[in-house]
Amino acid sequence: MSPQAMKKIRPSGGYRHTASFQTSTIIYDATYWFCEAFLDPRSRTNDQMVQAARSGRQNIAEGSRASATSSQTELRLVNVARASLEELLLDYEDYLRHRRLPQWDMESPEALAVRNVPDKFKRAQSKQPKPIDLTDLTDAQRWELYSPWLDHKDPAIRANTLICIIHQANFLLDRQIASLEAAFIEEGGYSEQLATARLQKRKQDQSDLTNQTDQQKIKPPPCPVCGSLMSLRTAKTGKNAGQSFWGCTSYPNCKGTVKI
Repeated sequence: MSPQAMKKIRPSGGYRHTASFQTSTIIYDATYWFCEAFLDPRSRTNDQMVQAARSGRQNIAEGSRASATSSQTELRLVNVARASLEELLLDYEDYLRHRRLPQWDMESPEALAVRNVPDKFKRAQSKQPKPIDLTDLTDAQRWELYSPWLDHKDPAIRANTLICIIHQANFLLDRQIASLEAAFIEEGGYSEQLATARLQKRKQDQSDLTNQTDQQKIKPPPCPVCGSLMSLRTAKTGKNAGQSFWGCTSYPNCKGTVKI
């Protein structure tokens, strides 16, 4: 089977280099350590928050892998990731409210400082001889950008920072979902694409069969050299490679040919 035939109809994977997955990784790690530091490990809230953060990350990855075989499954899983992060967002808001801790306004200097981390990184890289993208960093390097807030001893600062980052992740997922929906409407799902590819293959096979049958219906001429019957052949080498011609059936004793 040729490399072209082995090519996937729809690509999959690559989620590790997406901003949504990388942002959800920060959220999952930060939530794990937040719960470890500030919540009772036996509490149901602890388990729910860690699970919600994990679900956001894992479903993005699973959806990316599922994209090779099912557009609908990919959409469903990315929506599950979005819903899980929304649940986690409420948990952090509840944490602050129940403890009467202040929640940052989205336009406050503190919130803007966190939200502007990606833009600040891009501006700094634009001045470098060989700038790199935020998605090219390792998980540890991305964490370092948010470390002043996520490693802070004050749980209110950590919780507010995570609220900001979750909003950013949800924005990315909303755009991803909209793009997936548009692609599904425009291109169809995997089953539709598979059916289209199969129909195209059948059409090509039928065309090849028709051409072959038409060629077989042509009455072969006599050999201009020895008068023997001639057969339809295809040149394998030389300047006429791939072209059909009449060749003497007495070959190699007779090398008579006739162009078609």
